Amino acid sequence: MSACPGGPGVFLNVAATCRLTHALGPGPRAAVWVQGCPFRCAGCVAPEWIPDRPARLVAPAELAAELCSVPGLTGLTFSGGEPMSQAAGLAELARHARALRPEQDLSLICFTGYRLERLRHSPPNAGVADLLAQVDVLIDGRYVASRDDNRGLRGSGNQRIHHLTGRLRGGGYDFEGRLRTTEIMIADGEVLMVGIPASGLLAALDEAAARAWNISSEQARHIPGQRPVRTGRTDQRGRADQAGWAGGPAQGKADT
Repeated sequence: MSACPGGPGVFLNVAATCRLTHALGPGPRAAVWVQGCPFRCAGCVAPEWIPDRPARLVAPAELAAELCSVPGLTGLTFSGGEPMSQAAGLAELARHARALRPEQDLSLICFTGYRLERLRHSPPNAGVADLLAQVDVLIDGRYVASRDDNRGLRGSGNQRIHHLTGRLRGGGYDFEGRLRTTEIMIADGEVLMVGIPASGLLAALDEAAARAWNISSEQARHIPGQRPVRTGRTDQRGRADQAGWAGGPAQGKADT
């Protein structure tokens, strides 16, 4: 289901979107999380987004128009799930978005569990080269919980930052050493956390949810659509219908 061929009739299988965030790279950005991942990293906080099953099926052109409706957008961030499993469709999405906003020179950041060397020399599907040609910054490697150093726009220290173009190089954004930033969006009793959380933040939010619902923290972690999430490894279902997610959420921001 996740692997989408390019060309007419292509659909992306999308787990969630966020039309405006400042937690996933420099400047105001839109984020797309795809459904389906071939990796099962220990400590992954998105078990519901690992299975290759239907979520929201949407054409790249339609999704590009949705994301680009927010004024002042400067870039896109792709995560998941595993973006390379839907590489052709995401490449098409990036092309449509840039065509819609040529004046913005949209940048593209992409997370992947694959190493760049594997993607270049033994790609998992034919669309990978097409997507890599659109990506400005690739963050590669699987999440390793024991190497989570609580720094940077990556889940763990083994993951690498590759500037595939010069678009975001030298702009002052510290991908590897910056303090982590998260945005918490709330709508219709559900919570979406955008960004890579600092150590202990997910557990604290689970505990707060448990107190609010008078259940155990373990139960709170297994309520579908309710648990806060981390960049690229999320367990929420939904999309941003207003500035954030799911119809005009309340939003808070934390720098840690």
